[in-house]
Amino acid sequence: MPIEERALLVDSLPRSINPLNKENDQKWACEAKRRLEELRSGKVKSIPGAEVFKKIWKQFDK
Repeated sequence: MPIEERALLVDSLPRSINPLNKENDQKWACEAKRRLEELRSGKVKSIPGAEVFKKIWKQFDK
């Protein structure tokens, strides 16, 4: 299956379980924009994903 078709399939699966809610989608879009602005302005610092997962796995190793 071509990558585009697989991407559409993957995107459609959660939507089939949780139908679209325009109000929630709008809230998440606003939140994403706010977070992006914080990153771009330097107000917050991003943490590399590898570092985040390393910390998570450390908690499970105890």
